[in-house]
Amino acid sequence: MALRAAPKTRSKDEIEIAPEPANQRKAAEARYRLQVDRQTKRSFATLEAAEEVGRVIKNAYPIVQVSVYDSVDFVNKLIGDAGEGAKSKAE
Repeated sequence: MALRAAPKTRSKDEIEIAPEPANQRKAAEARYRLQVDRQTKRSFATLEAAEEVGRVIKNAYPIVQVSVYDSVDFVNKLIGDAGEGAKSKAE
């Protein structure tokens, strides 16, 4: 007959010291959200910072749609010239 191992018991101290389990929740986002092709990439506390990064992205990749979304006023502001493509087709 095989011997059984004694059951392991945990003390309450180990349970209280255990760290919080990792979760996949995102951190709280700031007011202004930088969106590229309608996908949020980053959030910023100020409109100026979001527009500056948006202009850098728009200059590097002119084909994508870059906008800044204000989550408090629910306003979406496009970065770059929206009518530029329409003018070149009409000429």
